[in-house]
This record gives sequence, C-alpha cells and structure tokens, in this order.
Amino acid sequence: MVVQTELSDDETDRVFHALAAATRRDILRRTIAAEQSVSALAADYDMSFAAVQKHVAVLEAAGLIVKRAEGRERLVRADPVMIARARALLARYEELWRARIDRLDALLAGPDPHATSTDRTPDKGD
Repeated sequence: MVVQTELSDDETDRVFHALAAATRRDILRRTIAAEQSVSALAADYDMSFAAVQKHVAVLEAAGLIVKRAEGRERLVRADPVMIARARALLARYEELWRARIDRLDALLAGPDPHATSTDRTPDKGD
C-alpha cells in the first residue's frame, strides 16, 4: 500500500477551510482524544444538532475525521493520517520561513568589522 504524503491543492483548500472555524477545530481536538458520537459532540455546543452535523460533514469532506455507523449512532474519530499529512505541509512552510529568516539574519549581521581575518596573507612590502 502506498501512502500519499503530499496534499493536493484541493485537499489543502478543504483542510484549511475546515480548520478555519473554532467549532470545527474543537470537534477535531475532541475526536483526537476519543471517538465520540455526533450526539455527544452536539450536546456541548450552543447550536442545533443539524449545525453540528454540518461542521462534522466539513471535517469529513476534508478527510480530517472519519464517521462510521454503529447501530443508530454515528461515531466520529479523527484521522491521524490526514492530520499528519497536514502537519507535514505546515512543516514545509515553516522550513521555508526559517530559511528566509536565517538568510535575513545573515544579511543584517553582515561582516563583523571587529573580526580579524585569519586567511589574509601579509603583503611582501609589509
């Protein structure tokens, strides 16, 4: 089995859209800790059950959670593979920014005017 690590542009858009809402981030956090029913999730929010279901659907469409039926309940759990893929994407962005900051630091530091050059050879006339 080949595990895809790179997110497509569409997947990236769906992940960031899903994480744009505080309620969805909270649902994801809660389902990372433990699998929960949609009813149990909905009980903790001051919104309708249908609104929570819509949030769950957005997370599911992004691949961040997996929903399964158990009897009449719909159980939700976070998908660690997709979370790892999103984390890898963010890590690549972080590497790019750190490299830019390192280059900027080096540019701003410039040559040290007080440093002595050890590779300078004296002139024969000195």
